[in-house]
Amino acid sequence: MEKSDGIVRCGWCGTDLLYTTYHDQEWGREVNDDPTMFEFLVLESSQAGLSWITILRRRENYRRAFADFDVHKVAGFTEEDVERLMQDQGIIRNRRKIESTISNARCFIKVQEEFGSFCAY
Repeated sequence: MEKSDGIVRCGWCGTDLLYTTYHDQEWGREVNDDPTMFEFLVLESSQAGLSWITILRRRENYRRAFADFDVHKVAGFTEEDVERLMQDQGIIRNRRKIESTISNARCFIKVQEEFGSFCAY
C-alpha cells in the first residue's frame, strides 16, 4: 500500500510514526549481529500475547531496564533484579517473561560459546 510519502508499506503498520519507521527501517531485514539478535529475542519474548506496537512503544524502557540489551549483564541479573523489574512500569511486568529473559541470556551465551556467535548458530 503506497502512502502519501511515496513509500510502499504493508497495511498492518498503519500510520503510527513509530510503526512506520520500524516497518521502513527494520521489519523484514536480516539480522547478522548478536547484540541486535539478543535485543529482538528480548522484545519478541515480551511481545507474546500482546501486539507488537505495545512492545515498540516500550522499547526504550526495555533498553534501559535490560542494560542496553547487554547479554552478559542480563545473564548476571539476580532475583533482586527480577524484583526491581517487576516494579518497572515502563516494561511488561510479567515475572515469567522477566525470568525467561535472564534465562535466555544465559542460554544465548552458551550458544555463542559453542558456535562462535549466536547468528552463526
